[in-house]
Formats: sequence, structure tokens, C-alpha cells
Amino acid sequence: MNIRGHMASLISAINQCWRPSLGAALISLSLGACAGLPDVSERAASIALESHPRTTLAKTVQPAVAAHPGLSGARLLKSGEDAFASRLVLADAAERSLDVQYYIWKDDLTGKVLTQRLLRAADRGVRVRVLFDDIGSKPSDQNLLALDSHPNLEVRLFNPVVQRSPKLLGMMLEFGRINRRMHNKSFTADGQVSILGGRNIGDEYFAADEVMNFSDLDVAMIGPAVKEVSKAFDLYWNNQSAIGITDLARGSDPEKDLAAMRTELAAHEVVAKNSPYANQLRGSMFDGQLKSQLPYHWGSARIVYDDPDKVATSARDPRTHMAPALRAEAMRSKEELFMVSPYFVPGKEGVANLAALRERGPRVVVITNSLASTDSAAVHGGYKGYRKPLLRAGIELYELKPTPGVHSVRHGWSTAASLDTSLHSKTYSIDRRTLFVGSYNLDPRSKRLNTEIGALLDCPELASYLPETVDPALATETYRLELDGRRLVWVTQEDGKEVRYDHEPATSFWQRFNAEILSWLPIEGLL
Repeated sequence: MNIRGHMASLISAINQCWRPSLGAALISLSLGACAGLPDVSERAASIALESHPRTTLAKTVQPAVAAHPGLSGARLLKSGEDAFASRLVLADAAERSLDVQYYIWKDDLTGKVLTQRLLRAADRGVRVRVLFDDIGSKPSDQNLLALDSHPNLEVRLFNPVVQRSPKLLGMMLEFGRINRRMHNKSFTADGQVSILGGRNIGDEYFAADEVMNFSDLDVAMIGPAVKEVSKAFDLYWNNQSAIGITDLARGSDPEKDLAAMRTELAAHEVVAKNSPYANQLRGSMFDGQLKSQLPYHWGSARIVYDDPDKVATSARDPRTHMAPALRAEAMRSKEELFMVSPYFVPGKEGVANLAALRERGPRVVVITNSLASTDSAAVHGGYKGYRKPLLRAGIELYELKPTPGVHSVRHGWSTAASLDTSLHSKTYSIDRRTLFVGSYNLDPRSKRLNTEIGALLDCPELASYLPETVDPALATETYRLELDGRRLVWVTQEDGKEVRYDHEPATSFWQRFNAEILSWLPIEGLL
């Protein structure tokens, strides 16, 4: 569930739980909530370990880095299988350090497998630092304390709920603060390889879910970009909002719980190895290929990210925001701006910026979710009112279909044709010269409330990939929006013929009604 889902659940809980019988409990809890986050000002700083030339990863990537001085190598992780396999390979290959930062980490097949690999790395003597967003992450405090009890593994939670039990009530009482979340996703091994992108840790992000999968994109990087990712991780890890799990909760016997966790993970591994998904992973190009150098595209890379203090300062104070840097880069487009964002709520300012850019001449293309494919009806409600102004300004607007066609390749990221798909990648191609890949959505939440991270890659080969792959598929894989007078029309190709819809395709009346009602609510700033 994304932050929008958590906020909806929280509002529902308030409606259900606010009753006189809870008055005493709420007063008691509020006293604890007013105490604020634990003071970590005296905590010693922890920084990324210096890379070592004799590690397996260093021996693998450094010859290529040395051959491209000053440049970073980047490889797109298009399929869910490759994205997951790459993380497993890095976790297994690490010999000195693993720095892991995620908004969502689920207790499902992929989440448990990766947890076990981190634990095994710690057993080998690897220093493992794990920074979770407290609302998005799924492991219980008991499990986090168990992991943290390992001498080589430390767990911190970003901007956590102080009142841990019942946590939902703590969220209610601290809503103003905990509405600000760490949406970053990064994975760095031995200071040699970093992965950034849109994927959280969970089955639907790695093509492992049997019903729904996200169409997403990550990038694996080597070279100078890795140091910049490590710098960003250290900034967050040492920030006053990053609190150790032991400063928030207490376990009766974490070492005993860790032993029980090992037993559970070992049993899960047996099941996972015999799963259909394991067979999918064996076909990944990353599976067992560390001994041979994988090809990378080379160019300059800039890591952009919000300052972690963004969650503790005014949402309208841009000094901690990465959005101005991204906007400036996009507005320099001279020929084409190609944007993919699952949650697209541009606001009046965003519409004006895109309209001004289009007026100067560049083609502007936006691809987002349709109502049928989105996992957030609230976001669709916030987005729908901006469609007509965008179309009038000459912006090309496309909405993803929920189900791919037979033998489909979704935007170059493989998706099983039998599964429903929701767009989740956040990537922009600027003049087919610069590519952005990261966690940043084009919505108010990413702009002002959440913290984000991403990579700006000055590499025409990579930047051309997105439009060259997507453009030919738009006619069949998306609905192209048009204006017929004052009416919106959705146009697509089905069975070789053009089909036109006069309402949101592949949706029920109640879906459309729900999105309409949500569009009336004054919640755009939370989306």
C-alpha cells in the first residue's frame, strides 16, 4: 500500500475509532506523542566504508570504470526478474558493506528472500545498514529488533511513529508529522554498485505476484555515481529523523527471536527455491553473472535528492527540495520531453510550465495510469481535472491500459500477458539526451511532502531507449486522450482497428463515480 492508501486507512480509522470510550486512552497516548522523536544528537556519525580494491565487486567493475575516467556506467533493469536478481547477486557478493534504503519492504516471497540474504551477508562479516520508512515498511518491531540484534546489522526507521502500540492511534495523533515520508529507494554494495529507481521490495515490483504487477524501472550504476548515492545514504542515516529501532521499541528476547526468524526464513527458502518464480529468476541475465562483466552505458551522472530535513521543515520551503533541479532540467528541453509518472497531479503551476515549454516548440509527452490501471483512485481524482487544460496546451497525454496484449512488452519492461499491470516507473527522457530514473512522482506529495532520490544520466543511448521503445507501443498499450469539443475521448487500437471511448475505458460506473467524488475533495496537497 502506498502513502495515499495509508492516509485513507488512517482517515477511516479515525472515523471508526473516535468515540467516548477511547477518550482516556487518547489522552494517555497524546502525552506520549507530544514527547516527539528520541534525541539522537549525541549519536556518533556512521559513514559509508571506503571501497576496497580486492573485493569481488571491485575486481569485477573497476577495470571498466578505469577505462572510462570521470564517467559512470549505467544499466537499466527493465524486467522485474532482472531487478530482483540483481539485488540478490549484490547481497551475496558483498564482502564489506550493504547500505539499503526503502519506503516499502514487504513480508512476502521476495521480501523474505532478500531479508535472508541481508542476514547471511551480516553473518559473513558484512556491515549491513538498513533504513526503512516507518509507515511503508511491513516487518514488525519484533522482527526489526531481532535483525538489529545481529552485531553486523543495524536497523533505523525514518520519521517513525513514537507511539508504537497501538501504532494506528499513534499515527492519528501525530498525523501532521508522519504525513511526511521517506520515499527513497536505494541499494549499494561494497561502495561499488548502486541501484536506484521506482521499485520497492515486494512481489508486485519484481513480477512475482500472481495477480498484479507493476511496470517499473531501476538503474544499476558503477563509477562516481555510487559515491554520490553513498553520500545521500549517509545524510539520511545520520539525520535526526532516522531513529534506531532500539530507541523506539523493546523486545523481550531479540536473540531468541532472531533464531526463530532464521528457522522461518530457512523454511521459506525451501518453498521459494521450488516456486515458479525461482525458475523465472534462473533465466535472468544477472543470475550468476558476476564473473563476467555486464555491459554498461557510459556518461556523466548526477544524483539528485531531497535533503532529509525536508520532512521537518515547511512543505513550501524549496531549499530542501530536489524538484527545482528536475524542473530546470526539464524546462531546458529543446526538442522533446518524454515523461512517465504513475501518479500525475501537475497542479496549475505544472500545467503552466508544460504549456510554456510546448509553446516554445518541443514535443511534450506524458504517460500515466488510466483509472482502470491505477492503484490509487484518489490520485486519479486529483489528476482528472487537469486533462483538458493539458490537451488544450498541446500536451500529448496517454493512459496505460490495465491488461497488456498478447506477447506484450510494457514500455520495454517485460510483463506477463495474463497479468493486470499498473504503471509505477518514474522516468523522464529529455531531448533523448538525458534520462531521469528515480522515485520522484509528478505530484504534490513528491514535490513537497515526501523525500525522493534519482539519477540524471547524460547518456543519449539510455535517454533514447525510453521514447524509442514506448512510441511504437502507444497505439495499442495505452489510451490516447483527445478533445472532441468539450468532451474527452479515449482512443486506442484493438484487434487492428481504432476504437474510441467516451468515458474512462475498462471501468465500472462505481469506479468512475468514486473517482469523481474524490476529485471534489480538497486533498490535492496530500496526493
